[in-house]
Amino acid sequence: MGEAKNSLTPLKDVITSLLSDGTLPFNPDDARIWRVWDEVVGPAISSNARPSWIKNGKLKVRVSDPIWLQELKFVEESIREKLNTKLGRKAIARIEFRIGPKNET
Repeated sequence: MGEAKNSLTPLKDVITSLLSDGTLPFNPDDARIWRVWDEVVGPAISSNARPSWIKNGKLKVRVSDPIWLQELKFVEESIREKLNTKLGRKAIARIEFRIGPKNET
């Protein structure tokens, strides 16, 4: 039994390996988008629009109604640039706004 314990890999090493080998279907750094969203877009937008997912540079954002959908399409480039600046890299190439519950994934 002592041998089995010695052959175990520490969890820290497993997680480090997963996050560093580039095989995850997402970039863990993209999770920062949810933390900086309110600050970047301001209270009016953040109370009516929330990011729901990001994949391959495409950020999907749920908006509360058609009026906000239209308004946000006009400021997509500005929001994208501000988010990328805040994240310190070009994480978002495109934002897709959809009407729906802001907390839906």
